[in-house]
Amino acid sequence: MGGALTRYRVIAWIVGVALVVLVLIGMPLKYAADEPIVVEVVGTAHGWLYMLYLAATFDLGRRVNWPLKRMLLVMLAGTVPFVSFVAERKVTRELAARLGEQIPEPVAAG
Repeated sequence: MGGALTRYRVIAWIVGVALVVLVLIGMPLKYAADEPIVVEVVGTAHGWLYMLYLAATFDLGRRVNWPLKRMLLVMLAGTVPFVSFVAERKVTRELAARLGEQIPEPVAAG
């Protein structure tokens, strides 16, 4: 389960950052400055990455026996800005408590 959780955590953050960039930078540039390049590039990337997010969420949910409703709610978290970050923390804490493990906090490489 540790590998599935790590994959989920990584892709949740990547999808979350891509969505925030898309909404907070790309959309204003597209509609206020008539510059659609960020939306075209980041929007496409987010779409493909979201598919990976769905697969990682399904894999994790299957391994920890989530009910379908829970799995779908976590999957939808990748569609609302900032919610994937909240869902990732909640899932990580819940699974750590369930397993009685200490899951390390993400650390920036330096």
